Amino acid sequence: MLNPIVAHRGWSGHYPENTLLSIKKGLNHPIVNMIEMDVQLSRDGFPIIIHDYTLERTTNGTGFVGNHTLLELKKLDAGSWFSNEYNKETIPSLEEVFQAFKPFSNRGKKLNLEIKRGGDFYQGIEKKVVSLIQRYRLENSILITSFNHETIHTFSQVGPDITRGLLIYGVPVLTHELLQYTGSTLLSMSYPYLTSTFIKPLLNQGIQCIAWTVDDPHHMKQIASLDSRIAICTNHPERF
Repeated sequence: MLNPIVAHRGWSGHYPENTLLSIKKGLNHPIVNMIEMDVQLSRDGFPIIIHDYTLERTTNGTGFVGNHTLLELKKLDAGSWFSNEYNKETIPSLEEVFQAFKPFSNRGKKLNLEIKRGGDFYQGIEKKVVSLIQRYRLENSILITSFNHETIHTFSQVGPDITRGLLIYGVPVLTHELLQYTGSTLLSMSYPYLTSTFIKPLLNQGIQCIAWTVDDPHHMKQIASLDSRIAICTNHPERF
């Protein structure tokens, strides 16, 4: 049995990350089960899809993402940094992603929304994201993760029916306590820290696992050999 495959920021090895193009190409890839993407808020409170807290790396804009309105963000070029042929790509709103994703939800595909919640950034993002999920009736097709575990705890209160998980870099301590406090049934971990001894008991207890970000085919094989239930998050699903 093949491990589930998660396309990291869409099919970002071939297309500009976190754009509608990258997300749609990932959804149409035959072995991709899930798309991972990053959610922030515009200055006027709209959930939008971009990884960095600042605009310089993946757009022709400057400054903090959260200092710009949705309209200002939509005017930016989010594709030319990758290749000039993608100069029409823009920063998508989460609602645009949901509109594009809706037909795929009936085919069993899922979205993993990583909530960017550093420091005091984006207060109230949890309720805004849950409201949008509920409006599009995607509760069964969404997984929420974040490095900010208090944010995941908040999601357990405002969106208890939505699957939640902890993003971990390293080996967590008090794992069961963290899972219980946040109401999580998922661990999304940096792949070098995964071991069979650590992850198999959790998998057997019904905890899902995502290993990120695995682009080397040799490392993909190593993760797959640990357990076929571990989802492999990669920029290059075609390599699996």
